[in-house]
Amino acid sequence: MSKRRKKKRRSNSLLSLIVTLIVLAGAWYFTGGQPSNLTDLFNQATQTVTNSTKNVASNDKLADLTYHSGESSFVYVNHNKAKLDPQKWQINKVIYSNLDSLNRTSTGNLAYLESRNLASDDNRVRQYVEPAAWHQKFVDRQPIINRGHLIAYSISKGINQNGHYNPSDTSGDQNNPKNLFTQTAFSNQRIQTIYEQKIRSALRDGKRVVFFAKPIFRDKELMARGIHLEAISTDRSLDFNVYLFNVQPNVKFDYATGRSTIDRTMKVPEP
Repeated sequence: MSKRRKKKRRSNSLLSLIVTLIVLAGAWYFTGGQPSNLTDLFNQATQTVTNSTKNVASNDKLADLTYHSGESSFVYVNHNKAKLDPQKWQINKVIYSNLDSLNRTSTGNLAYLESRNLASDDNRVRQYVEPAAWHQKFVDRQPIINRGHLIAYSISKGINQNGHYNPSDTSGDQNNPKNLFTQTAFSNQRIQTIYEQKIRSALRDGKRVVFFAKPIFRDKELMARGIHLEAISTDRSLDFNVYLFNVQPNVKFDYATGRSTIDRTMKVPEP
């Protein structure tokens, strides 16, 4: 993540805190002085901002979530704590699930990663697979969908399409139908990349990581409503569990088909 983005996120959080504090101060003044002092008022404001990112207790509820314009582009699952077992890391591999009857990667993939799986951007190859619900469109001259990888190519160097490590394969997994889904450009490039960077950083530090990624579909829809990501390192210093909405600013999707229309009222804030 760039320094500019980090500064922007800190600035947005500070602005949210200030606005919340002003609102609570007004409420305090007009309701007779509750909370009792400015320290309590500040604590209450901080708690309000901290809780702005929603939490979902169960993975089973993710498909029921519907994104509304202006909401956070992601939610925490299980209070951002992975349910993966780091002690199951035994060998460097990826378990790729078969496509379902609708040609979707609906079961998810599980990876056991280490530092030798870090791939260079120089190893990108042309992508040609069109996953279920692939209907590309350009809005404001920019593509609105990507070929979203469950297990990013940048952390899958040496892993072949059978999921086994092969040192002669230096490109990472890029055109494996079992590892792709139709993902919005925003979800892929603005949100998922943040969590993939956390994994890359852990791998660079010599840590071993268990990583699970699963696109979430509602019923028989061909386009995923979002993607569930969770990862944990064997020393537990890396630990996250999130659900990313598969949404795009200024665009409305028909998730049954993946087709889209321009909707300038659709706002998706930066994470």
